[in-house]
Amino acid sequence: MRIRSLGVIDDAVVELSPGFTAVTGETGAGKTMVVTSLGLLLGGRADAALVRIGAKNAVVEGRIAVPEGAAAVVRAEEAGAELDDGTLLVSRTVSAEGRSRAHLGGRSVPVGLLAELADELVAVHGQTDQQGLLKLSRQRQALDRYAGYAVAVPLGKYGEAYKRLRAVTTELEQITTRARERAQEADLLRFGLEEIAAVEPRAGEDVELAEEAERLGHAEALASAAALAHAALAGDPEDPEGVDAGTLVAGAQRALEAVRAHDPALAALTDRIGEVGILLRDVAGELAGYADDLDADPLRLAAVEERRAALTALTRKYGEDIASVLAWAEQSAARLTELDGDDERIGELTAERDALRAELGALAQELTDARTEAAQRFASAVTAELASLAMPHARVSFDIRQTEDPEGVEVDGRTVAYGPSGVDEVELLLAPHPGAPPRPIAKGASGGELSRVMLAVEVVFAGTDPVPTYLFDEVDAGVGGKAAVEIGRRLAKLAKTAQVVVVTHLPQVAAFADRQLLVEKTNDGSVTRSGVKVLEGEDRIRELSRMLAGQEDSETARAHAEELLATARADV
Repeated sequence: MRIRSLGVIDDAVVELSPGFTAVTGETGAGKTMVVTSLGLLLGGRADAALVRIGAKNAVVEGRIAVPEGAAAVVRAEEAGAELDDGTLLVSRTVSAEGRSRAHLGGRSVPVGLLAELADELVAVHGQTDQQGLLKLSRQRQALDRYAGYAVAVPLGKYGEAYKRLRAVTTELEQITTRARERAQEADLLRFGLEEIAAVEPRAGEDVELAEEAERLGHAEALASAAALAHAALAGDPEDPEGVDAGTLVAGAQRALEAVRAHDPALAALTDRIGEVGILLRDVAGELAGYADDLDADPLRLAAVEERRAALTALTRKYGEDIASVLAWAEQSAARLTELDGDDERIGELTAERDALRAELGALAQELTDARTEAAQRFASAVTAELASLAMPHARVSFDIRQTEDPEGVEVDGRTVAYGPSGVDEVELLLAPHPGAPPRPIAKGASGGELSRVMLAVEVVFAGTDPVPTYLFDEVDAGVGGKAAVEIGRRLAKLAKTAQVVVVTHLPQVAAFADRQLLVEKTNDGSVTRSGVKVLEGEDRIRELSRMLAGQEDSETARAHAEELLATARADV
């Protein structure tokens, strides 16, 4: 990794050994910034406070070797990243304003993608992770992770059934709690539909009646006008001497007929006058029929107005016109059918809910059985690891229990509370010495014991669900003496199958490292490129002496440091 302008680090390069790398240095020298840098490369939260004072941004760049064909490689290539000779180039930039950018294999990517890859590549553990292990949910997750497919398969089925049960229960509650509102809505719809059905409107009927009412209201005027127009076109029988349009047009046609043969143009005009005559006779005939058919019956007018009033009452409530009223009726009928079907729907949902609860109970029992079997193996493996970490008499076990709940699901003849991960409460118990009752690790483990329990858990995971790199940030806090030596020995053993990076204050741990890095500040309080260096030979002995006695030149400390290194090399 190359780190620039991050915390106390100005510009430094950190080269990590393929095996076991120990990072040491004085308190406040910037060792934790190494962990923070790796956290940023792995998608950790960015904080503007991390940017060195006076710098525009902090930059962390890293080269990560990835196994060929690994899921992380596939995911990175899907995002457009390119591998460089089997390695991924990762960079993270954090501005002084708190903005963050990530690049992977030469491509800009969301920070969340780095976090996805981290799950496949690195396991990070520190003081906060120890506190996290105290949470029951984390303990259950640890057991499930160890159990593998035996728990993952039924847990996946359980999760799907749980989501469906939540959806069914929510819908059922909505229907039942809104029953009064829905009943009121149904009554209003039913009343409206009955009112419309009583009138029996036809599409377009309101337009037709409006036209008829207008005609009946002016029947006398319309009849008089039609009679006058007919007389003007066809003549008045009571006035044989009168001149009408039809007679005049016929006379014009006869005058031209005598000479039309002499000029084609005049012949054409004569034909057109003939057409006018025919049109006049047709119109005159229709006017006569119109006048005869015109109904001036006041009773009919009254009936039309009454019908119009009934239709207007509907349009006032249900639509702008009869077409809108009919559309409302169609939609309301469909909605009423839906509302009337609530009772049937409630029955269906209730049956489905009961079936899902029974299914959840069966799956929960399967989960409990799988967890119980895995817990025995997991506890035995962790107990064995603790024996090699200077806790030979410690015993680890799991308490898997359920809580009675009348609203829960039935499991093994009991009705118990359930959640998205099953019905089990999983708690890790520790009996640190013979005769001591098993107690929750949150209450029964000291800081040093908790550190070793967490290390033992991670070592057990390494055998079943390994990752390429493990990072421990002062996981040895609260430990000293023989226990510290055993932790160093166990970390060295873990480093035979994975890369292990440890930030530590303990010389007993650092002595077992394949490579020891020293982080030290310059006189101005910063860590520069020369401030992170690989310790070898005399330099490593001096640093171990400082860690042992606070004095690099103490002969006693030097002798002890040399003895530690010799012991570690003999073990390896």
